[in-house]
Amino acid sequence: MPALSAIAFDADDTLWHNERFFRLTHDHFTGLLADYAGRDHLEERLLAAERRNIGRYGYGIKGFTLSMIETALEVTENRVPGHVIGELVAAGREMLAHPIELLPHARETVEALKGRHRLFVITKGDLLDQERKVAQSGLGEIFDAVEIVSDKTAPVYAGIFRRLGVAPDAAMMVGNSLKSDVLPILALGGWGIHVPHDLTWALEHETAPEAEPRFRTINDLGALPGLIGAIEAEG
Repeated sequence: MPALSAIAFDADDTLWHNERFFRLTHDHFTGLLADYAGRDHLEERLLAAERRNIGRYGYGIKGFTLSMIETALEVTENRVPGHVIGELVAAGREMLAHPIELLPHARETVEALKGRHRLFVITKGDLLDQERKVAQSGLGEIFDAVEIVSDKTAPVYAGIFRRLGVAPDAAMMVGNSLKSDVLPILALGGWGIHVPHDLTWALEHETAPEAEPRFRTINDLGALPGLIGAIEAEG
């Protein structure tokens, strides 16, 4: 079994807060349209629009904003007032300008691992927005590479690791999404470390692969260096 040589991190809701801003905008969205439908129905229609539109707009705030506008048009039968559309556009713009807030232990963990392993960020979403967040986080210079992709699948990870000269079975991916961060790397023979976040987006939910020998769950990033040390000691 090859030694662990690279640690890759998801960004949103792994290194810094993200979903909380989507939830706040959800609340604003349902409030604006409360005269047309109940909250549960609006949330259901918006999630359906997001799922439908991922292939068109990709992941991120811009696609979310377009999905809100589409849902507003649907539930009002195209009678949504112009000022509501304007407020939804403004909400998306505000999300794109929101300052970055690191999650607990993010900085000290990546700093502790620097020099011991090659460190990467692998994140999906809008290119400009993800670049902004990496820059504002103050963590960018710690990483050896930052990869921003349109989706996270086993072939995408395989291509990244091949380009970076890392064997997938010598790599670890750390993130809050079982679907995007854990399952694809396990499929390649690497380590998948789940760091649960209580606001993980519904479309990222999957069943935890408890039977996989290279799957682990930690409560927060502060536990990661110790986990890596234990894995290497077993190796």
